[in-house]
Amino acid sequence: MIRFGIDSAELAAHIPGRAALVTAPSGRSADNRSSIDVLKEVCDLRLLLAPEHGVRGDKAAGEVFSDSVDAPSGLRVKSLYRPGSKRLTRETASEFDTLVYDIQDVGCRYYTFISTLKNLLLDCAEYGKRLVVLDRPDPLGRAAEGVVLEKGMESFVGCHTIPSRYGMTCGEFSRMVNAEEHTGCALDIVRCEGYDPRVSFPGWGRPWVMPSLAMPRYETALLYPGTCLLEGTNLSEGRGTADPFALLGAPFIDAEALCRELDALALPGLAVTPAYFTPTASKHAGTLCGGVHLHVMDAAALRPTELGLRLLALVRDMYPKDFALLPPVRADPSSRCSPGTGNSSAPAGTPRRSSRAPGASARHSPSGGDPTFSTNKEENLWTFGKKSDSGWCSASPGQRSRRSLPRWCANIRSETSSSSGTTSKACRSSRGCAPIFRSLSAARPGATPLSPSTRRAAW
Repeated sequence: MIRFGIDSAELAAHIPGRAALVTAPSGRSADNRSSIDVLKEVCDLRLLLAPEHGVRGDKAAGEVFSDSVDAPSGLRVKSLYRPGSKRLTRETASEFDTLVYDIQDVGCRYYTFISTLKNLLLDCAEYGKRLVVLDRPDPLGRAAEGVVLEKGMESFVGCHTIPSRYGMTCGEFSRMVNAEEHTGCALDIVRCEGYDPRVSFPGWGRPWVMPSLAMPRYETALLYPGTCLLEGTNLSEGRGTADPFALLGAPFIDAEALCRELDALALPGLAVTPAYFTPTASKHAGTLCGGVHLHVMDAAALRPTELGLRLLALVRDMYPKDFALLPPVRADPSSRCSPGTGNSSAPAGTPRRSSRAPGASARHSPSGGDPTFSTNKEENLWTFGKKSDSGWCSASPGQRSRRSLPRWCANIRSETSSSSGTTSKACRSSRGCAPIFRSLSAARPGATPLSPSTRRAAW
């Protein structure tokens, strides 16, 4: 069995002085104990810090909450997802010498745990605190896929210029951010033991512990990088159902027709069945929806980002008068991931009414001008390359990165171009995503596909 940072026999040596812990329900040891209980035994644990969803995972997506006391441990809990701010305060920082981070992430940029981690790197550097990251692998494995966040467009659901599916351990991510942002944080990473990058979650020999209420299964996490894009539209992404991010639809969708069209695409690793469901919360709550139920048949072959975009393109083409993007969410500068950026102040699952008249085309931004990137999770799908420099993560030798991949990222390999004989580095994605982008761009009237010279292959 792979041993994570929390399982290290030398754990106590990494945590001098007064300690605080940032964790979630997924922070558990090899013997299935909470990280809270483990650290109480090996160090002077004084305080808990809670990310989105809370230390015990009892908070809904986007639900802000105040400080409290953790009943099982008796420790005070300071909220990192409180009204008005998602940052560590100087007052809280004065209560500890070492901050420990131990959370199992889901391998997708939109999931806010890595945004919290980046904030902590910046804050610990500012307040002169030591940050210890107990490393955990990416449950989705090493594959990288999807859009690379454009510099300057950071938010709390997109905190760094990485692909939507990024293929790094939390330790690798923290080291990359610490170097690229020049934070100067005193960072210590307690490495995994026995970690094979080729092995994803099913090979770890550990139970899937829900990192949040809407992430009940490993298969949910596999679909999430693609189907989470529906959050930026008037389609239900399955919140308020038994299978979020796998049950997808809307009241205006013919389930049988959409299933036939999506199934005809023969997307790898996927089976599709028609579905009818009534969400109990979030978008279309209490209203019968038609749609599809997605089933992961081959995790290694699945390309979730392509799936999400193909699905959105189908619905757009089948229901042009009904389908719409939600308007951009305004950023809150007080909750920045880096200076000048921020996150949405609205809960992640909260529907936001479009400013379009009913039945209007969804081809342009709500402001009526050219589509631009928003701070929402979809990064405005309707740009389709028109104003974007972000491009797609790809392993194709013909799609070169405009800047070097960081040496601390293990998710790289050398490739030799068959056409030029040159060698470069590329992500370990099994297939490139740029063809998806080009085909979808071409499908939208008036869209201008990205040229090869304006695509970034990887971070």
